[in-house]
Amino acid sequence: MKHRTFFWFILPSALAMLLFIALPIVSVAIQSLYIEHEKVMVTVESCGPFGCSKDTHVDAEKTLALQRAEPLGRFNGLGTYLNRSHLAVGEIGAILASNSGPADIVARIYALPLYRALAFTLAYCILVTPLAMILGFFIALGINGLPHLVKGPAIFLSLLPMIITPLVGALIIYWMIDSNGIIGANLQALFHDPNLYLKASPVLTWVVLIVYGIWTNAPFSFVVFYAGLQMVPHDTLESAMVDGASRWERIHFVVIPSLAPLATFVALVQLMDNFRVFEPIVGFNASANASSLSSAIFDDLHGQNAQLFGSAAATSMLTIIGVVILLTPVLIRTWREFSRKGA
Repeated sequence: MKHRTFFWFILPSALAMLLFIALPIVSVAIQSLYIEHEKVMVTVESCGPFGCSKDTHVDAEKTLALQRAEPLGRFNGLGTYLNRSHLAVGEIGAILASNSGPADIVARIYALPLYRALAFTLAYCILVTPLAMILGFFIALGINGLPHLVKGPAIFLSLLPMIITPLVGALIIYWMIDSNGIIGANLQALFHDPNLYLKASPVLTWVVLIVYGIWTNAPFSFVVFYAGLQMVPHDTLESAMVDGASRWERIHFVVIPSLAPLATFVALVQLMDNFRVFEPIVGFNASANASSLSSAIFDDLHGQNAQLFGSAAATSMLTIIGVVILLTPVLIRTWREFSRKGA
């Protein structure tokens, strides 16, 4: 393809990426350096026949004028990134300087908002991504071997978690694990414990969220791997069968190497998606036991007192940095494989 032709071919995509990805990221990065203006408070003293009293209230006019003069807010530099709600540099230093034991240090760091959200986010990514890929792979293998008559309905049932809106699916599971729901009630009967409540335990809440994540992520892996199975060379499979290879040996030495590039693609997509986990936490109303970086952004933007745009922007930038760090090993491995094949 000529350079001029390639330029006009890629131009619409490049402009769309610039407008909808690059510029918003730059805007968020700038906003993260500012914090909201403090409200201008005025004290008015009023005197009457029975004495004087003072009344303190917000001067809406002066506060609005200040916001109009500096719409981004007050410049705070990296202060938002370093405060207790984010990296908590001062608090971490004090914790590490203390003579506490390792378990106490971990517990105190986990109590900090960002690290609590980061702990669940990483646990969700590390567990959900590979388990969903494995489940999707085995579903694809199973359906690929079914008779043609039942293959269509089986594919439809396998895609149901993807068809259902994530928030709706989370709400359905939330109702099912309630003490009056089918899962919650049966677990109480099974363990003979009427006080067993999945929503009250942080550990059980994490387990439910991770199981739900695997259930909702598996269909994407299934679709990609099922499509890849149609491209596996049949001559190689038939040769392996003639040589006496078992089904597992054919999967291990023929199918899996053929699907390796697709597995890298699936891992990249699902890591990015799982690192931004949000809907299950909202749907399960699990903020008391689990929080993620995305839910922290939501809380900043929907606070009861004020919208903390600077705090939300800082968490967004830390999320982007986290995604880049998480994907770096996979990208490096992909680049090395590409360079080796090119050589």
